[in-house]
Amino acid sequence: MDNKSLSHTRWKCQYHIVFIPKYRKKILYGKVREDVREILSTLCKYKNVDIIAGAVCADHVHLSVAIPPKLSISNFMGYLKGKSTLMIFKGFSFFEVEKLMQNWELSKDGKPLNRINPLV
Repeated sequence: MDNKSLSHTRWKCQYHIVFIPKYRKKILYGKVREDVREILSTLCKYKNVDIIAGAVCADHVHLSVAIPPKLSISNFMGYLKGKSTLMIFKGFSFFEVEKLMQNWELSKDGKPLNRINPLV
């Protein structure tokens, strides 16, 4: 059995978590992708959460994690998304972040579209 234990309980709380950037922008590639991987594993170690499986795709992140029962899933996700965002933006300059974000604009109904180069 791979159940874990606390002082009076044995537990096996596994969750499949998927989270996406705003408007499902495809910005998780290259150096950002590698940094997200490292940051998520570091933050999970801080909270004693085991990552069973995970994948960082261009527009979303899949995680399968074992969270101890003393942590609620909503508090953990708030911590994970908040701290990872701060750590990512801390590692990149403002101009690099703007360069990632400038390739996208919204249509009238709020869906993301590729930005059309006005010089072409």
